[in-house]
Amino acid sequence: MLGTLVPAHQRRAVRRAIRVQCRVVRERDSRFIGSSGLDLSPLGMLVMGHRATLTGEPVLVSFRLPRSTTWFGASATIARVIHGRRPSDTGRCFALEFDPLEGDMQRRLRAMLRGVPPPLPNREPRIDYAASIHLAALS
Repeated sequence: MLGTLVPAHQRRAVRRAIRVQCRVVRERDSRFIGSSGLDLSPLGMLVMGHRATLTGEPVLVSFRLPRSTTWFGASATIARVIHGRRPSDTGRCFALEFDPLEGDMQRRLRAMLRGVPPPLPNREPRIDYAASIHLAALS
């Protein structure tokens, strides 16, 4: 899994380490750009990319959780592109931020993801320099 850029306690939703089969297409030309979700939250998904894509690009995504018959469909925006250059990267990927899901759909997705563990981070945690200075001042 890819490293965590934002610590879990600072995220709006916990990502879950669950692989999902999906279909992601760009809105502008309906080109297929991804089919394998690497992690998922009720607010977004990390997808292994098949084609180059740009941050901010609108896409359509559909996916089904393992051992489920429920399909989820959403519009989303590419929030981040991972080029696969770091040793810890699993290859070219992109992070999707779902457009607001209907309340019922988001509740069902949260319930289905409950109990699935988060992905393991591959990078060292960020250093909080402000906290370091504060602690040094207290000594």
